[in-house]
Amino acid sequence: MSALLEATGVSPALHAPVVPHAFDAPPVGVLLFNMGGPGTLADVEPFLVNLFSDRDIIELPMGALLQPLVARIIAKARGNGVRRNYASIGGGSPQLRLTRAQAQALEARLDRDGDRRHVVEVAMRYWQPGTEEALERLAAAGVSRIVTLTLYPHYSRATTGSSRKEFERVLAQPKWRDRFEVSHVEAYPDHPRYLDAMADTVRRALAGFPEARRDGATILFSAHGLPQKFIDEGDPYVEHTHRTVQGILDRLQVPNPHVIGFQSRTGPVTWIGPGTEDVLRELAGKGVKDVLMVPVSFVSDHIETLYEVDQLFRDDALAAGIVDYRRSEALNTHPLFIEALADLVSRQLVTA
Repeated sequence: MSALLEATGVSPALHAPVVPHAFDAPPVGVLLFNMGGPGTLADVEPFLVNLFSDRDIIELPMGALLQPLVARIIAKARGNGVRRNYASIGGGSPQLRLTRAQAQALEARLDRDGDRRHVVEVAMRYWQPGTEEALERLAAAGVSRIVTLTLYPHYSRATTGSSRKEFERVLAQPKWRDRFEVSHVEAYPDHPRYLDAMADTVRRALAGFPEARRDGATILFSAHGLPQKFIDEGDPYVEHTHRTVQGILDRLQVPNPHVIGFQSRTGPVTWIGPGTEDVLRELAGKGVKDVLMVPVSFVSDHIETLYEVDQLFRDDALAAGIVDYRRSEALNTHPLFIEALADLVSRQLVTA
C-alpha cells in the first residue's frame, strides 16, 4: 500500500484510518449519478427497455409516445446478443458493486475532515437502485442537504443531463417537494486530482511495455460515443473529452503518439467519430504494433471496458496485426480520484 501511495504522490497521512467521531449537525447527503447495468442475465432485457426509452440518450423517429413500445421491440431483438456479452464478463455488470465501493470510500474521506457526517448513496439511471430509492435512503438518514455528483466527468445531455432530469422529475413529487436543499456537480474534465489519477493509471500501464518499445506505443484514448446531432446542438461532451486528454498528456510528458476514438456506437443515427474500432484498424494498417487503450470516459469497470475494450477490440486489433495490446486500469477507488470527488463535494458545501 505504501508503494502505491508513493507512486501516486499521495501522502500516507491522507489515508490514515478514519477515527469515528460524533457529529452534532444533520448529515449531508451525496447522490452519485451513474448509468447502471444489469446485475444478472435475466435483467438484460428490462435494462435495455429502460435505456432505449430515454429520449435524452436516443431519439427514435416515431416520437415520445411510441418510443417505449419501440424500445421493447429493440430490447427483444438485441437481448440475446447483449446477454452473450454480459455472460462473457461474468453474467452481469459489476458497476453497482464498484460504484458502491466508490461511495463508501468517498463517505469515509468526507467524514474524516468534515464537521458533520456524510451519507453517500447511488442513483442509477437505467437500473436499480434508482433515484426514488436513493432519496428514500437519504431521507431515512435525516438528510436535508444533498449534493448530486455525477460519475461522468464529461457533461452530456445523454448522461449527466438525463440523470439530472430524472432527479428533478422525482424531486417534483409532492412527498419530496421542498424537502431538500440541493446543489449539483455536473462535470469535472479539468479537476487536478482527477487528471492526476488518470495520468497515474496511464503511466503505470505504459511501464508494462518492454522498455525498448515503450516510447513508441500509441496511446488510444477511447471515449463513449454520442450522436453527432447532440454536439451540433451545443453539447460540450467532445470539448470536455479533449480537455481531459490534454490534461493527462500535460502530466505525462511522454513522447508517445496519441489518438482519440469513440466507442459503443449503436443505431442508425450519425455518431461522433472516429470510431475506436476504425482507429485500431487504421493504426494496424500503418504498421503500429504496440497500443495502450485508455478508457477516458469511464470511472469504473463495466461492459464497455470489460467486453468492448478487453475482448472485442483486442480480438480485432490482434487480427489486424497489432502485437502488444494493453489497457490502463479504470479509476474505480483510486485514492486520487476519491480525493477529487471529495473536493468537488466540499466546494459545493462551502459555496452553498
